[in-house]
Amino acid sequence: MMPLHLNLKDTKTLKILCLGAHSDDIEIGCGGTILRLADQYPTCEIYWAVFNAIGRREAEARHGAQLFAGSRLRGPILKEFQDGFMPYVGSEVKGIFEREIKQILPDLVFTHNGKDAHQDHRLISELTWNTFRNHLILEYEIPKYDGDFGRPGLFVPLEKEVCDNKVAHLMGTFQSQLNKHWFQPDTFLSLMRLRGMECAAASGYAEAFYCRKLVM
Repeated sequence: MMPLHLNLKDTKTLKILCLGAHSDDIEIGCGGTILRLADQYPTCEIYWAVFNAIGRREAEARHGAQLFAGSRLRGPILKEFQDGFMPYVGSEVKGIFEREIKQILPDLVFTHNGKDAHQDHRLISELTWNTFRNHLILEYEIPKYDGDFGRPGLFVPLEKEVCDNKVAHLMGTFQSQLNKHWFQPDTFLSLMRLRGMECAAASGYAEAFYCRKLVM
């Protein structure tokens, strides 16, 4: 398998945009990759936007963004759209993309899988593609009760230490989610182990993404 690398010849600073419907989505879907990129590109800028960060989850979203992006964090942009209702206020969500998100001009965008079973996730993915037409967009996956896993085609190998840090951050930050039966360390480690096996990662661990368009 031949690895591909980010081409930074035409840009001084790698600008990464992370989009999540809910306060833990980015961290679950691409947290390990963000930790790796932040270390690999110390001058990068990481922009963070969460559309459902209400009450306790607002503080969790802010803390999670700081843990994963560190000093490279720009924002975060936090909104208060109701969980499960985003498609029904789609024009308002799109307004945020037009007024605040579009202006970022990122090099790399992380968003939800367009075929995710959660309606909020699908809307954010759809608006991502509507907003950014000539960008590298990677769609991450979220484990859930619905069982909507597919066959992602792009893999980011991760060292075991990075995976352990990701899981520790998740469990320590998102206390409001600990009552969910699937929100467990084994869930997140098992998925990264499975994806690591699929891409023959030297460490045995990886995160995986759907990439609809890639120019070689």
